[in-house]
This record gives sequence, C-alpha cells and structure tokens, in this order.
Amino acid sequence: MRICGVDEAGRGPLAGPVCAAAVILDPAKPIAGLADSKKLSEKQRHLLAHLIREQALAWAVAYAEVAEIDQLNILQATLLAMQRAVLALKIQPVQVLVDGLYCPETGIPSQAIVKGDTSVAAISAASILAKTSRDQLMLQLHSQYPQYDFARHKGYPTAAHLAALRVHGVSEVHRKSFRPVRELLL
Repeated sequence: MRICGVDEAGRGPLAGPVCAAAVILDPAKPIAGLADSKKLSEKQRHLLAHLIREQALAWAVAYAEVAEIDQLNILQATLLAMQRAVLALKIQPVQVLVDGLYCPETGIPSQAIVKGDTSVAAISAASILAKTSRDQLMLQLHSQYPQYDFARHKGYPTAAHLAALRVHGVSEVHRKSFRPVRELLL
C-alpha cells in the first residue's frame, strides 16, 4: 500500500524557508528507530535520513521560501511546501497522512493526524528528512550570513539570534512578517 507520510520543519524560526518532506516507506524494508525528529539526536537523525533516502520507495523534500511565508502566512506556506513535496514524489501515493491539524491540497485522499510523527512510521521518516534538510540549508545560510550564527540556532528566536538582529539588522532571509523581525523594521 503506497501510503505517504508528510511533515514539516521550520515553522517557528525567524529566518529561512519552511521545509516539508513526503515519504513512502517500503513495507519490505522496515527502518528501525524511526521517531519524531525532535526526540532524536543530530547523529541519529543523519543516520536515519541516509537509510530513509536509500530504502524508501519514494521521498521528496520541498520548501516554501521566505517571501512566500511573508506573503501567505506560515500555515499556508507550510501547506504549500507539503503540497510540493507530495507532488514531487516519483510514485503517486494512494493516501497522504500528515502530521498536525491540516492537510495540503493534493487531489489524493488525505488525513491529518495530531502527533502523527510519534505514531506513524512514514510521518516520522518525513519529520526526519524535513529536519535534516532544513538544518543543512541553514548551515549554508550560515556561511552567507555568519553574523547571525544560523549554524547554532537554525533561525529560531533565541536570545543570541535576537541580539544579532538588533546589532546587524534584518537580512533578506529573515521573515519580515514575524513579530520580532517586523518590530525591528519599524
């Protein structure tokens, strides 16, 4: 049965895109250790992400960029990234299971599952791919904007990030619709 799990990473940060992943696991190749990405160490996430990419029947990662987040709002941008990930799969799923309260519009029967990343293996796999992919992208942004220290906080509103924003101002990768950034622009 081609069931696709979908999850996102990066809804809360002040900078960078929101990332979504879609995964169809191979029932003949179960992957031990799948869990909500937030409950895994960075090392565990990287090992599992490698196994998911190797063993899943299909997987895709997609983003909604900062301009889309600012234009649409974070929920709609997240659903857009999820839609892009599902539609990018090489195999069309028969059902889409999404972590959370809302489903993206894909034309495929879908179900939202609260805490699905802890109870559905395919959603856990998507959680891991979304988190590791977004973290990698934030490391690339760190090399372009080292003054914000994205490598450490991945764009989340830590005290250090807020202090860097006050010192260096708002960059083009910051979400201008998010209150701490918007307030600095006023």
